Amino acid sequence: MIKFLSIASGSNGNCYFFTNGITSFLIDAGVGPRSVKKALESHNLSLESIDFILITHDHIDHIKALGILSKKYHKPIYTTKILRGALLHHSITHNYVKGNIQSLDILTTNNISGVKVVPFPVPHDATETVGYYIEFDNKKIVIVTDCGEVTENVIKFSKKADILIFETNYDDEMLISGSYSESLKARIRESHHGHLSNLNASEALKKIYLEKEGELSHIFLCHLSANNNTPELALASVNNALKSVGATSSEILIVALLRGVPSNLYSF
Repeated sequence: MIKFLSIASGSNGNCYFFTNGITSFLIDAGVGPRSVKKALESHNLSLESIDFILITHDHIDHIKALGILSKKYHKPIYTTKILRGALLHHSITHNYVKGNIQSLDILTTNNISGVKVVPFPVPHDATETVGYYIEFDNKKIVIVTDCGEVTENVIKFSKKADILIFETNYDDEMLISGSYSESLKARIRESHHGHLSNLNASEALKKIYLEKEGELSHIFLCHLSANNNTPELALASVNNALKSVGATSSEILIVALLRGVPSNLYSF
């Protein structure tokens, strides 16, 4: 049985925990060790049990605690060759991760502590951004976060998922009418290297559902904007979209992960 905990999701920090009781890992390390430790201990889990950390990209909200987790707690880091190079020179990680970060081949199955991991490219304005397709304890997990455009690779891997973590960053109307500068709005909405809106994600999830190859029992909506989205809007958009193509609430559990607040502990 796999257990999943979103420790943090959003622009202030991103960090996701998975375990099967034998092997445990994080995806991204955007919150400090104390927050990670507190969230895990509330479910009788431990930071020390973490075997490795996967990194999706080198933006601060995904790596700001990576250095200390790596150096102080001796946690191995895995990411692509390009991101490995970037993290070895990044101002907040370069003094901490050397000797403890290893490369993964993109679009190739990599075996880490018995976990099969395939990084796949995702469009975003970082040095490089990847999603992950993960085979773990007979489940298929896919994460797509910080994604400016739904590409063939995003669909290809997402439709294999039993458990899907998928970005719903902003509501179009809230972003357009909000206080962000026009340049920032354009970066988020129009650059193809920004973020996914509720509508973008909903349309993609309809396609993923209709073409699904996995069981797709859980969808977790991640990286919701604090200023340009609400959990209610994200959930309504995705629920309505999936309902329109025949998905039911008894078939798929859809959860909006809250910004800065650890989720419930989910078991699969």
